[in-house]
Amino acid sequence: MMLPTTFSIPRLYPILDAGILPTHPEARAEFFTRQSRELLDAGLTLLEYRNKAATDAEVFADALLLRSLLPPSRVRLVLDDRVDIALAAAFDGVHVDSGDLPPDVARHILGPDGIVGTSASSEAALMEAISQPVDYIAFGPIYPTTTKQTDVAPIGIDGVRRFRALAGPGAMLVAAAGITLQTAPAILDVGANAVAVSAAIFRAPHPAAELQRWLTTLA
Repeated sequence: MMLPTTFSIPRLYPILDAGILPTHPEARAEFFTRQSRELLDAGLTLLEYRNKAATDAEVFADALLLRSLLPPSRVRLVLDDRVDIALAAAFDGVHVDSGDLPPDVARHILGPDGIVGTSASSEAALMEAISQPVDYIAFGPIYPTTTKQTDVAPIGIDGVRRFRALAGPGAMLVAAAGITLQTAPAILDVGANAVAVSAAIFRAPHPAAELQRWLTTLA
């Protein structure tokens, strides 16, 4: 079952996808260094790093650099998919999905204080996720998205209401996919605890300024 948790999720759940990163090692390191400094100044407190294409060694190198730049006293870091690398790089948690280690195994590895999240793209998957020892459940897609490949039809604002009704008041729900600053407030109003956002922030000309705009609007 979902755990009673001390993990208080902010209303904005930013996801940095590796698809926007420079490929050259020096440019990549410079990007991480500059963006981390600016994001901290903008008020970042939580970040998921998603890299589905790289080798374990490459993801580990990125994770170590992110952890060194974003101290645990200020930012909680969640790694997509790879529980072992999350543990090795001293991340705060992991997001596991279909094809990854099951949530209960991730919980066993990370322990009671680690953050474990999972996803649900259907009502049946939501009920299964609620039975797992997770801190939060990401659900959607809410609207069409190009950031993450999916064949699932968007559920829209009515789907957010439906998922909340099924999950009950205690479940921590993170709405994901295709969400804009204009649509986010209504999604939160009808039942999501947080909105997950990737491209809208990190493909903006100035990601830190865009993050700050989201944080201010959703406060």
